[in-house]
Amino acid sequence: MNSKKQRCPFINSGHLFYFKRYTSLTLIIFLCAVVSLQCQTKKGNNKLITGADRLISDYSNLLINKKIGVVFNQTSRLSNGTQLLDTLSNLYNVVAVFSPEHGFRGNIEAGKKYFDNKSDSSKIKFYSLYGSVKKPTKEMLKGIDILIYDLQDIGVRYYTYISTLFYVLEAAAENNITIIILDRPNPLNGSKIEGPILNKKFESFIGIAPIAVRYAMTTGELAKYFIGEGLNKNSSHLNLKIIKLKSWDRSKYFNYYYGNNWQKTSPNIPDLNTAIVYAGTCLIEGTNISEGRGTLHPFLQIGAPFINSNKLIKEIEELNIGGVEFEPIKFTPKSIPGISMFPKYKDEECEGVKIILTNREKFNSVEFGIKLVYAINKLYPKLLKFRDNHFNRLIGNNTTIKKIKAGIKPGEIIQSWKKELNDFIKIRTKYLIY
Repeated sequence: MNSKKQRCPFINSGHLFYFKRYTSLTLIIFLCAVVSLQCQTKKGNNKLITGADRLISDYSNLLINKKIGVVFNQTSRLSNGTQLLDTLSNLYNVVAVFSPEHGFRGNIEAGKKYFDNKSDSSKIKFYSLYGSVKKPTKEMLKGIDILIYDLQDIGVRYYTYISTLFYVLEAAAENNITIIILDRPNPLNGSKIEGPILNKKFESFIGIAPIAVRYAMTTGELAKYFIGEGLNKNSSHLNLKIIKLKSWDRSKYFNYYYGNNWQKTSPNIPDLNTAIVYAGTCLIEGTNISEGRGTLHPFLQIGAPFINSNKLIKEIEELNIGGVEFEPIKFTPKSIPGISMFPKYKDEECEGVKIILTNREKFNSVEFGIKLVYAINKLYPKLLKFRDNHFNRLIGNNTTIKKIKAGIKPGEIIQSWKKELNDFIKIRTKYLIY
């Protein structure tokens, strides 16, 4: 490393902060980071060590004299709380950074496009992968030797971070760039698998590949699946390195390792329970029912002006749903900057159901989502309106919506996807790392 003074930005609270770097200071920062992470690895077998931690403590030699691109957001942190980008840009030659839906800071509401920020003076270019471009272009990747991917997803097919992963892998292969995936745990655990497999006809950015809704894989495992199943173009020669987790138990949820210290993965996923229930209630997005956006409890409460809470709860409880309780609720969606500016039924009172998770082991979130939509349709067949295209892209087919409208029982709908689900489970085992 040379002693040339450099400035490096990380966007925080809407401003660019700059750090001066000299050889001696860089060495001190590096040694402190390594010692800190190594000390943490000795605390016990239950101490989860992420790929990001291991990159700094064990694999830093991969970055020496390389021009680096980083795919990151607010979840890309070391276990000591430091932003990975801050550490990398103070120690190595980071030339470009890329961010997924919700932006660098995770404070842009769902579905809202945003664009590149190249106005800093550090020579680092900031690129959006959720504007007019979702796949890094040749021009964006020009001069990059290594691309580092470090995003915490939530283990649900609709969550677009895995679509960003898909396109980043493809772009790296097409441009002969080495890609390093810093593995992170699946916060919903790596064992519970649910939901239908995506039909190729319904592929989109909210359904990028033929996997289950809850696929129970880490980012690294999912990358291996994409490549191994030939889903990415030109991936056979991709130079991929996965820096593995240490001490991760597939059966454990996020809070086993982190307690309640949940880092918001996006504006409307504020905690682990929301992430678990989201796998089911996200289907409500494909209807005219409010999924709770514009409130402090999105996806944990649903409703509409025409719903009667008690009637809906009675109908749901007859469907034998385990691990959850329901309470009647009234709420009025509001415009909340950075979370939801234009929620359904903005400023209108909705009546509906509050979802209280009591036993996540017994709770099957995707099956619950189907039963919930079925119950609403049964009570309000003329008032419930489907946004057919969106619902079909979420669930991954166009048969589920037809069956719900026809009044077919949820059990039969769920059973109809079991064969493909079992096939996926068998194929998936080839790509498991842990």
